[in-house]
Amino acid sequence: MSRLQVFDEADGGTALLDTEDGERIATELAPVGVRFERWATRETGSTDILAAYAPEIARLKAEGGYLSVDTITMTADHPERANLRQKFLSEHTHGEDEVRFFVAGEGLFTLHADGRVFNMLCTQGDLISVPAGMPHWFDMGPSPSFTAIRLFRNPDGWIARFTGDAIADRFPRHEPATA
Repeated sequence: MSRLQVFDEADGGTALLDTEDGERIATELAPVGVRFERWATRETGSTDILAAYAPEIARLKAEGGYLSVDTITMTADHPERANLRQKFLSEHTHGEDEVRFFVAGEGLFTLHADGRVFNMLCTQGDLISVPAGMPHWFDMGPSPSFTAIRLFRNPDGWIARFTGDAIADRFPRHEPATA
């Protein structure tokens, strides 16, 4: 189940808010420019994921000017899982929005805005759109398991720019509900 925890940026031990309510999550994230939606999930084969969600993808492309879409799958037996996990554990920004829809599995987006840290556990059926320039980090956990749809304006422009702030080290990491 999706879960949002909000912390003061100086205290990663005491959550100011802890909720699994989708409407509350969307309401809490909207003021910092983060879009959160829950979509109805569909049974898909590995080759028809984009077709299964074509109407939602078309809507997002029209609303956000996204030009390309793909899928990414990460599994616990992926040979590069540790390196790929480590790559995005430090606070960074991107020059364009980071848009992800979780077809299956889960991952933890942690957002840093307005003196607060938002730990957003995304699970199957969750769409999150982190706006360009927002400091954040992503943790897929030590045994990753997810498939996500990604939307881009320019995939080549989606490069992490690390802030150099060690804030991510002070907040909870992702411990998956499923192994």
